[in-house]
Amino acid sequence: MAQSIRQRRLGPVRTPPGEAPRSPGAPAGQAAPTAPESKRFEAAVTWYHSRILESLDAEAAAALDEEELVAAVADLLRGLESAPDAPAIGSEQGRLALRLVDEMRGLGPLGPLLRDPLVSDILVNGTDSVYVERDGLLQRMDIHFRDADHLTRIAQRVAQGVGRRVDELHPMCDARLPDGSRVNIIAPPLAIDGAAISIRRFRKGGFSLEELERNGAMHPAMVLFLQMAAQARLNVVVAGGTGTGKTTMLNALSGNIGMEERVVTLEDAAELSLRQPHVVRLETRVSTSENTSEVTMRDLLKNALRMRPDRIIVGEVRGGEALEALQAMNTGHPGSMFTVHANTPRDTMGRLEYLVMMGAGEIPLTVIRRQVVSAIDLIVQVERFRDGRRRIVSITDVAGIEGDQPVLEDIWAWDPASGNWTCAGGRPSFHEQVTAQGFGELMQAGMGRGRADVSIA
Repeated sequence: MAQSIRQRRLGPVRTPPGEAPRSPGAPAGQAAPTAPESKRFEAAVTWYHSRILESLDAEAAAALDEEELVAAVADLLRGLESAPDAPAIGSEQGRLALRLVDEMRGLGPLGPLLRDPLVSDILVNGTDSVYVERDGLLQRMDIHFRDADHLTRIAQRVAQGVGRRVDELHPMCDARLPDGSRVNIIAPPLAIDGAAISIRRFRKGGFSLEELERNGAMHPAMVLFLQMAAQARLNVVVAGGTGTGKTTMLNALSGNIGMEERVVTLEDAAELSLRQPHVVRLETRVSTSENTSEVTMRDLLKNALRMRPDRIIVGEVRGGEALEALQAMNTGHPGSMFTVHANTPRDTMGRLEYLVMMGAGEIPLTVIRRQVVSAIDLIVQVERFRDGRRRIVSITDVAGIEGDQPVLEDIWAWDPASGNWTCAGGRPSFHEQVTAQGFGELMQAGMGRGRADVSIA
């Protein structure tokens, strides 16, 4: 068996007679990998899994890519199916072979979901509770783990893949799959009903602003405005709640940074996918029992300032590193961007003041507030609606400060009554800065000047 695996170069997995052609990774006979994981199918997986492992040369199998290994497993299934007590496979041979490979290398019953391009989130709440998000809507899947130990092994495999552990001493873990998906794991004893796994998937290469506009996230003129903001090196904060698309929007904005610029990205779990050639990606590190020291976002920011970046992009500001992020915006790194959890532009300013206070010690609030106002040019507020759609609900100019209060002026705002966006039509505080750089016409176009389909307030 080992010799035959080493010698032959296998082609695509063969479709057994009677099965419909399928897309890569899809269950047999279907165009997308969304077939229910029935109890009968799980019983077949259990029966064949141990016998496949006994028959397969582990060293030879490790050298195969996924396609070759699936074909090798399919060959073994044909031989094992004749055993007197073997569960009937029938037309599910291809699907079963793929699932067995998922058991050996991947995420078991979650494998088909990870191959489904329409799935954006996978949420495992226990052995018999798996949900996915498609098109912004959650739906429960008929997918089951054999028992709590099976689920725990899958969780541990994810953690081990990035050099981390999941056990009673380390029951929480943030990790990243090879495809860039972000994974959070919380295991017993903290998770009472068994390990909980949350997987946030990201499209390879991300979305462009134009693609987000076609998906209904913004008005076409707003695309031009945000392109101007990125190219004119305005400091931008993307704000919103959990799951509103902040990272997706940040990635789309970053696509308009000049190809000649040196960009440093900082994230807890690397999700951004910049297209520029001169990018340095940094990621935080948690402390482990092996005496590896913790590296925080604040540590990375302090180091990034010494790396001669043209721009700094922070995946999410959530602690005292907000002070360094704002200082970077104020001291020679215009055009920097980050995201923050906040439900409105006004909340964003208050949230940033609070985070700066966490890292600033005894600096008076009035000084902090002026620092925040001075650093930020624009707040792009995103929101997830009840129908699952994610939209920009406002683009807000941080225009200055009057007395001790920030002056916030919406340039674009979503109007629920009309179901469209309205442009304020005023003169942004950064008008002269943008015009001096030669982006005045793009800014005017981005505010809907001359467009009949733009309502000017």
